[in-house]
Amino acid sequence: MNNFAAIILAAGKGTRMKSDLHKVLHPIGGKPMLFHLLDSFEELSPSHTVVVAGDRHEQLRDAVADRNVTVSLQEPQLGTAHAALMAKDALAGFDGLVMVSFGDCPMVKAATVRKLCDALTGDTKVAVLGFRPTDTLAYGRIIADADGTVRKMVEHKDASEEERKCDLCNSGVIVAHSNDIWRLLESVGNDNAQGEYYLPDVATNAIAEGSRVVAVETTPDEVAGINSRAELASAEAQWQTFKREEAMAAGVSLRAPETVFFSWDTELGRDVEVEPNVVFGPGVKIADHATIRAFSHLEGATVGEHCSVGPYARLRPGAVLEEGAKIGNFVEMKKAVMGKGAKASHLTYLGDADIGAGANIGAGTITCNYDGYFKHKTVIGERAFIGSNSALIAPVNIGADAIVAAGSAVSRDVGPGDLRMVRGEQLVKPGWADRFHDAMKKKKAAAKK
Repeated sequence: MNNFAAIILAAGKGTRMKSDLHKVLHPIGGKPMLFHLLDSFEELSPSHTVVVAGDRHEQLRDAVADRNVTVSLQEPQLGTAHAALMAKDALAGFDGLVMVSFGDCPMVKAATVRKLCDALTGDTKVAVLGFRPTDTLAYGRIIADADGTVRKMVEHKDASEEERKCDLCNSGVIVAHSNDIWRLLESVGNDNAQGEYYLPDVATNAIAEGSRVVAVETTPDEVAGINSRAELASAEAQWQTFKREEAMAAGVSLRAPETVFFSWDTELGRDVEVEPNVVFGPGVKIADHATIRAFSHLEGATVGEHCSVGPYARLRPGAVLEEGAKIGNFVEMKKAVMGKGAKASHLTYLGDADIGAGANIGAGTITCNYDGYFKHKTVIGERAFIGSNSALIAPVNIGADAIVAAGSAVSRDVGPGDLRMVRGEQLVKPGWADRFHDAMKKKKAAAKK
């Protein structure tokens, strides 16, 4: 569909969001809702994509700066038809199909747009996207024949009682050829209570001039608009449900699906098991046969085959677990690599570290990677054993097969096969504790007199 152009309307103020962030930049699954649309439409290889902005247009320009997207300004905001017309200059010379959609309806799929485009055959000039909600509320209606031919587009406030009984509602998404759409947009008037130019009048004017308009139907979820924080939360819930179903259909076991949360780019292999209350932030890849245990949080992490993570683990950006590695409860990793079969079973922080295959990191181990100004690296060799409650003060290298005794604070390199024990000399004073307790009890008793 190289003869396809997309116009996305995003000029509204979004006042119901009560936010300093532009409405269409609020995330769903960790990705701005606008980007959901852009990525979906990208499947159709559009020759042009235009975002029409108004309020806070600078935020939109910055957000799409690295994308092949043109931002056109609507000033003042005089309605949706007027907004679509603002893309005309950006599409000057374009010859093909033009779709108009809304930036706050992020779930519209490429396959649905393709159906709309395919509907423009013969004498059909405009295709509109309709849906049948459980409650028609105040949606505009599409009065259409059984074959989809639209007879009338009517706003709820202007509809008769009979027309309001129709449950086919207008999503606002339309497609028309560039030879027709600008003429139809320019013919839209503003003779209404708000004095605005409305996009549905494109279809109304096409019908009035004797052209055929058809309706293509989709599900209400696909065209749900987001105008408030509550609707954003509903969209997030809808999207998460879809991702959970998609994951399970692909061979992932979710012990309690409703408690697992995905990011837009989460990748899970086959036979992965995810226990309850797991959160996947952006940039997570999980290989086949891995287990992510309960209450773990992963972001920017790569987990290899047959690895185990958690429970209560945190993998931050740059964490890499190679095949068979294990991260246990209350272990945090950041910009660290666990080699094949290496393990840190509990209560450990591993930051800016490279841990060799088969190494064993004892409970309470900390890589002291930050001196207040710079980050430093810890390298632990293959099969090394780090005793519990050790502090590895970076930069430091622990050799292969080396042992660091429990309770050590290591600030110098340890050679392969060496034992490093860094402890203060134990001092024993026989009977000192008994004498101390006796003295304190007498002092306390005296204080009460």
